Amino acid sequence: MDLRLYYYTLKHLKIRQITHQIQHKIRQSSIRDKIFIKGSPIHKIGFTLKLMPYIEKSESYLGNNNFTFLNLNADFIEWEDKRQGALWLYNLNYMDFLLQKKITFEDVSHWINLFIDTLPQNRSGMEPYPISLRGINWIKCISQYQELIPIKEQQKWDSSLYSQYLSLYRNLEFHLLGNHLLENAYSLLWGGLYFRDDRFYEKAIWLLTKELNEQILPDGAHYELSPMYHEILLDRLLDCINALKYNYRFEGQESVVAFLEEKARLMLSWLNAIIYKDGTIPLLNDSAYGVAPSARDLFAYAKRLGILWSTHELKESGYRKFTSNLFEMVIDVGNIGPDYIPGHAHADTFNYELRIAGKHFIIDSGISTYEKNVRRQYERETQAHNTVQVEGLSSSKVWGGFRVAQRAKIISLKEDRNCITARHDGFKQSGIENQRIFDLNDTTIMVCDSLQPITEKKGVNTIILHPDVKIRSINQDTIETNLAILSFYGTDEIWIEDCEIAFEYNKLIPSKKICISFTNQMQYTIQTDKIQQL
Repeated sequence: MDLRLYYYTLKHLKIRQITHQIQHKIRQSSIRDKIFIKGSPIHKIGFTLKLMPYIEKSESYLGNNNFTFLNLNADFIEWEDKRQGALWLYNLNYMDFLLQKKITFEDVSHWINLFIDTLPQNRSGMEPYPISLRGINWIKCISQYQELIPIKEQQKWDSSLYSQYLSLYRNLEFHLLGNHLLENAYSLLWGGLYFRDDRFYEKAIWLLTKELNEQILPDGAHYELSPMYHEILLDRLLDCINALKYNYRFEGQESVVAFLEEKARLMLSWLNAIIYKDGTIPLLNDSAYGVAPSARDLFAYAKRLGILWSTHELKESGYRKFTSNLFEMVIDVGNIGPDYIPGHAHADTFNYELRIAGKHFIIDSGISTYEKNVRRQYERETQAHNTVQVEGLSSSKVWGGFRVAQRAKIISLKEDRNCITARHDGFKQSGIENQRIFDLNDTTIMVCDSLQPITEKKGVNTIILHPDVKIRSINQDTIETNLAILSFYGTDEIWIEDCEIAFEYNKLIPSKKICISFTNQMQYTIQTDKIQQL
């Protein structure tokens, strides 16, 4: 066991994370057992909510006890079914499928009742995060089908739901913070409105005020810097505005709505700035397609709620976006995220994605799994991104599935309209700093990397190509593709490797990556105007 990994990981945690981690382990089982095993669920009546149309969930229940999540299909056996991995299990317990378009009320009733009847055996489903997501889904579902639900069944559902919310209230994820605690807060708000419960509502408002002020950066990005999670959390924020605006139940709701709308406008502005022309997100950090609502749906939802936004420059998130008539390029020149919660961060400092004439060209490897395995380790390492390794090392020490020990810091950043010069210290254990320059005009992109101070240590640059890119020719210093010509200077060796990339979970697609070894300094240019000639 490398104790240094634990030292450099734990040193960045907040004291309250550590203390709450201990408390969470002690309290979690006892509270759940008290509520759901040793006694009956607390009798409570809810009050359905009036809601503007929200974003529909994708189809995951296929009928006949068959579910598909994250591109993995399986028949239902039990709520604790771990055959397809932990994330599949959690998706089952979120119960998003209750809100999919093609589902009958009979199926809705069956699955809610089955969940309640088997709840004492379902420990995963009673973790705070699944409760948070499932609670909102149940309230939406009950509000949608209120005229069809028999009185006794409604009482059963409400009593169970209130008991789940009580467990959530007592087990908020202060040990994790970040998106988990924010989801807890979102859901408590819904629970407070639905049950007209002062405790839930007041705790939710306190948490939302504190966490949104901390987690939403001035340029509008969610601070964990995953575009996918940004979309997920924005969707839930819009849901909260929806519930508050059309269900007045507590004094001062107007000011809460105003605060949430301000944060929503910031998040919408950032999303509008980061997405490509086709509305898709860059797959940076833990991001994949098919999980979060699309930007198009989020913008439409915001407009239905009367929320308008303006354009802001990307800044504090560390992302930059450059466009011309021929290309779109998203660049990462920021730190990996908040020091105390880097679970979704990758060792990808100075990484970028590039599209030419609306087509994918240079891409991130993406993320295909949350399982703690070799593949996830690879997808988080520097070698899986369009940036530089030194002596086979990653710029940040990712490990354990969701942990980061030593991490790269941006130590200088200069930029103007078409040029960025940045330096990071991620290889300081080797006595090296990596400087990267991006210099762009309408048709040509220049990327220059240098290792400082000058040594004989080797760097390896990686360029990951989209599977549709065709390599037409390779010579000593030039690679010609169907979309652009890459020209290299100051290299020791250039070679092509087979690799696999992921646009969605559990789907690996064969592709190619260009590897370039160099000493001290190298640069390459991408001539995007050559598409007309190729």
